[in-house]
Amino acid sequence: MKGSFSDIINSETPVLIDFYADWCGPCKALAPILKQVKDEMGDSVKIVKIDVDKNPSIASRFQVQGVPTMLIFKQGKQLWRQSGVLPKNEIISAIRSHN
Repeated sequence: MKGSFSDIINSETPVLIDFYADWCGPCKALAPILKQVKDEMGDSVKIVKIDVDKNPSIASRFQVQGVPTMLIFKQGKQLWRQSGVLPKNEIISAIRSHN
């Protein structure tokens, strides 16, 4: 991942952070959904995956207790948070409502 976490979330473009773990079944189910979201929304969103086992300090900073947990940031502010797997349309509407 290029740049610091702060640099990434300080974007003018909404940034969806997907906190996940390799051992997490629902996280594996969410991955192709997020790919569809990216395919549909293109450059109007950035999607960044963060492995909680490799980045425990970022996970604890945002009190991520369970995975998957998705957060949307824009200009450094957390605008939305949801745990669990959501359908593509719900994720897209969450991103669009903060665009």
